[in-house]
Amino acid sequence: MNEQTRRLIWTGRRQDLLREIGKILVKTKALRFGTFQLASGKVSSYYVDLRMTPSIPGAFKLIVQAYVETIHNVLNSGRFETIAAIPTAGLTYGSVIAYQLAKPLVYVRGEGPRPTGSRGVEGILQHGSKVLVIDDLSMTGSSVLKATQSIRGEGGVVSDALVLIDRMEGARKLLQIAQIRLRSFTTILELANLLKRMDVINHDDFEVIRQQTITH
Repeated sequence: MNEQTRRLIWTGRRQDLLREIGKILVKTKALRFGTFQLASGKVSSYYVDLRMTPSIPGAFKLIVQAYVETIHNVLNSGRFETIAAIPTAGLTYGSVIAYQLAKPLVYVRGEGPRPTGSRGVEGILQHGSKVLVIDDLSMTGSSVLKATQSIRGEGGVVSDALVLIDRMEGARKLLQIAQIRLRSFTTILELANLLKRMDVINHDDFEVIRQQTITH
């Protein structure tokens, strides 16, 4: 199979996955509209909760497939030796992704007190290992940046991070400065456009999302 054919197949497959994931996020209320205070402290008019989908086996399987197929088709799984996950949602998905790819898994410890002698990265991380960082969403990019700093501090090599959805609120630019390519299965604007065309969300909901994105 040549490269052009492979890309065409992936384009069609990705759109199929995107449609199904979008419908599931709305149906399960993992995508909600209202007023929400995010972990960063920012107030948002919409919320994407990927921590609830592992409780729904069909949705969980579909999202994991989206990650794994993105790694195979966009990033090339052979470029990475280790998967690093960011708790909590990133670890939920990252552990299954690592299992399916037969790659070692490490995870970055959250903030707060640590046991004496503990490291910022849990698991076996070989010095010089090429690491792919996994999280559920990107917003400002600060979580991925902190995780990457911890991994690099333990000798890991990070050039790419992968999220399911990029909320398009500055993460890509911040991470680029730190020489990290932010990859995503989709962006929130692409997802919202598709859901509007499918009449799953209305124009007002689409505008709520669009107005929070940084598209320049």
